[in-house]
Amino acid sequence: MADTLAIGRVSISRVEESTFAVLDPFEVYPDMTPALLEANLPWLAPRFFDRAAARLNLAFQGFVVRTADALIVVDTCVGDCKSRRRASFDQQAWGWLARLEAAGFRPADVTHVVCTHFHVDHVGGNTRLDNGQWVPSFPNARYLFPRAEFDYWASKAGATAMQRTGDYLADSVLPVITAGQAELVAGDHALTAGIGLRPAPGHTPGGVVVDVQSEGARALLLGDVLHTLLQIRYPDWSTRFCVDPVASRRTRLDILRWAADRDVWLLPNHFPAPSAGRVQRWRSGYSWQFAGEVSPVFA
Repeated sequence: MADTLAIGRVSISRVEESTFAVLDPFEVYPDMTPALLEANLPWLAPRFFDRAAARLNLAFQGFVVRTADALIVVDTCVGDCKSRRRASFDQQAWGWLARLEAAGFRPADVTHVVCTHFHVDHVGGNTRLDNGQWVPSFPNARYLFPRAEFDYWASKAGATAMQRTGDYLADSVLPVITAGQAELVAGDHALTAGIGLRPAPGHTPGGVVVDVQSEGARALLLGDVLHTLLQIRYPDWSTRFCVDPVASRRTRLDILRWAADRDVWLLPNHFPAPSAGRVQRWRSGYSWQFAGEVSPVFA
């Protein structure tokens, strides 16, 4: 089953691939210190931090946006049977495509696929193995790839950046282009009525968010503008994985300031279930309240 959020006449469903303790907070956040981790453990553990593993719990998931005339998949997770240098992603068999279908979304019915950016855990399900060949998982869909994102990862700098994970362009992006199903689009792109892409550079050069509006309601699918709730508590924090940490910080702060003054849902890719929530002003920064929960995570 999938968690579903209604945005006017549009529905956004979360389909999880996996949630597990994966990131060392000192690896991902240059600003993290032992004292800061200890100070935040009362709200981090156990939901967002596994004390035994000393790792942050992250969800890996995609979202399905259903309108009257479109079925749009946003980000496609790690994927199955992919060779990756990070052991937690290597040759996995989580069955996300099967979970997608079990939630009522047949891959053949998907009209569009959007990758908010080209990191390994957002493009893997773009393709599946068929008789030893990587083919598009969504045979009737147009895959919308931000042009600036593709240009970067196809460059020498992008190839160097991929060395820590493995060349996922080769098995998860280029086969879609070869099949003629890809469309390279601008960062500000109208997809269908009420749904568009908006530039969100920094974590990667051509990253985007997906803006969903219907009947006065609004949501932003954030990709990796936020990785964990620590970036709500400390919005200045960029990750070690950000290509441009300064631009990443600027994008994040702009979105948080904007969202805190509006009745808008935010859906970060890696927040554990239910993922969707609203940001609130708190002290000199922000707090977070998940959909369906009565209290902020910290306040």
